[in-house]
Amino acid sequence: MMSTTTSEPEDFTTSDGLRCLLLRLHEAGPAAWRHDPVAADLMEYSAEKYGALARKHGLDAWEAASAAFDVMRTKSARTAMDPWGVITHAVRITCIAEERARGLLCSVHQARRPNVSGFHDAERISDRENPLTDYHPQFHVTDPDPLDEADSTDETSDRLAATSATSAMEDAIALLTLLTWPSDTARAGVEHVCQELARAGNRHTAYENLRRDKHARALLDVDATAWSALLKALLGNSNPAYAATSAGRGILLRLLIGESLATMLRDDDLVLMLSLAAPRRGGRR
Repeated sequence: MMSTTTSEPEDFTTSDGLRCLLLRLHEAGPAAWRHDPVAADLMEYSAEKYGALARKHGLDAWEAASAAFDVMRTKSARTAMDPWGVITHAVRITCIAEERARGLLCSVHQARRPNVSGFHDAERISDRENPLTDYHPQFHVTDPDPLDEADSTDETSDRLAATSATSAMEDAIALLTLLTWPSDTARAGVEHVCQELARAGNRHTAYENLRRDKHARALLDVDATAWSALLKALLGNSNPAYAATSAGRGILLRLLIGESLATMLRDDDLVLMLSLAAPRRGGRR
């Protein structure tokens, strides 16, 4: 009598089992994903595993499973020590981008870009309870009073202050770029920090809000080290002991009070911190 042996299906709920399954499917070719019963079970398990994450971002569970499928076919997932960790991270980023794309009325590819995702969701003017012309300053027009010199002086001061703030922001972006930060990441990061600073009204509150802002980190695609270094460099150390020092003031304040880029490039501590934390293309540091 001849006996036949059948191998046990991989336990894809574990990292080792999933890695073995992905390697076998890769070696078998693209058609294996269509016909292999274990692959079908894997996709059903993925839809169940990431269902809650998908619903959190207004998506269907199978949309998250589709994102997981795209990652499972990559080499990084097949060779990772923790394949499920790689897949979960990628699915989370994709869900965030899908949600932002729907709100911004753009493609998912565009929503992944920090310079696009920073905008607020699109909205219809008719959706507002009050007409836009009632409150938006762009629709308010008043005739200038040539005799009101005080108002003219205040307006000039405000314009100069706005120009100084814009110049400081651009100089901060230039400094990061000089220290090997990718230009798009530097611009998106500085602009986001400045927006939060304007909204919060003070550096300490802005720093605490941004420190916990994992959504911004995900959109910028930077790790915790780079994000922390960016915040400390731009906003300064909030400890009162550092209040009168360069580290306590931060790049933005130092630029506003008249320091130049050349002066900051001679600040060894600042240059070393930002250079070591600079994100690299391709996810390598």
